[in-house]
Amino acid sequence: MPEEHQAKMVRISGRVQGVSYRVWTRMEARKLGLGGWVRNEPDGSVLAFIEGPENAVSSMLDRFWQGPPGASVKDVVSEIAEPENLSGEFRITS
Repeated sequence: MPEEHQAKMVRISGRVQGVSYRVWTRMEARKLGLGGWVRNEPDGSVLAFIEGPENAVSSMLDRFWQGPPGASVKDVVSEIAEPENLSGEFRITS
C-alpha cells in the first residue's frame, strides 16, 4: 500500500537567519525527496512549505530542530497544508 502524501507549513524561530538555514533546509529536503520551498520572514523566522510521503515529512520536522552549524532553533511550529504537488522540487524563495 502506498504511503500517504502530506503537506505542512512550518515556521522555525530562533537564530535561523544569517546561518545558511535556507540552504541547509533545501539540501535536507532534497535528500528526503520532499517538494516545497523555504524563505526568510521579516520577523527573523524562517517559513517552509514541505510535502511528500508522511515518513519523510515527519523526518524533516525533526531535522528542523537541528539546523545547520550556527543555528539555534527556539521553536518549530507546523500546521497541515494543502499539497501543491511539487513532486520533489524544493526551492529557496524570497
